[in-house]
Amino acid sequence: MQPIDSVEPDIVTISAGNFLMGSETGPDNEKPLHRVWVDAFAIAIYPVTRRAYAAFLEGTGHPSTRFWDDPRFQLPHQPVVGPSWFDTVSYCEWLSQQTRKHYRLPTEAEREKAARGGLQGCDYPWGNEPPEDLRGVNPPLEEVGTEGPNGYGLYNMSVGVHEWCSDRYSPTYYQVSPDRNPEGPAAGDRRAARGGSWRHAVRYARCAARSSLGPEKTFNDFGFRCALTLSSH
Repeated sequence: MQPIDSVEPDIVTISAGNFLMGSETGPDNEKPLHRVWVDAFAIAIYPVTRRAYAAFLEGTGHPSTRFWDDPRFQLPHQPVVGPSWFDTVSYCEWLSQQTRKHYRLPTEAEREKAARGGLQGCDYPWGNEPPEDLRGVNPPLEEVGTEGPNGYGLYNMSVGVHEWCSDRYSPTYYQVSPDRNPEGPAAGDRRAARGGSWRHAVRYARCAARSSLGPEKTFNDFGFRCALTLSSH
């Protein structure tokens, strides 16, 4: 098994503060645009890769994803694809045990604030203009690091895989969500996800774009990245 320091993610710290969450021009599930305070946290620079997930499988005996043997997803630095929400929680628990730090999935608010990279009111991590290659037909899943960095030094915040978040999902949550550290509704059958999908014709997801899936579901354009609770919180 690889040493843990080869799979513990490189992280950046996002300072505490307010940001504008959601969009006035997007779908109804992104409305209303509202100001949210998020405490300081840290988040991985890249999504969890196949190489890192392989160390988790070897270290725990956890079942592999149903796409593990698919030749399209076997590069070590591609994002791992196909974990259920429950699988990602197990990974974070394992990483926390190995490192004695509190790794977890980010909340939707943390993930959106991180994606924006400090920019206010922009559709994408880099601004309002989509890239020229916005549309494609099932382009291959590229290795991490191919899009970015944004203003916080984070990569693949809008393209690659949908990334699971910790929150339960409700399309109307923003109408009732708290303005400090929202963590999602108390009940719901789906879990939220953020970020773009290699599998969709529209590759790049706007910062405010929300997706969701049943937590037991597994698709080859779903993955995750880890957040880290800072010791002062």
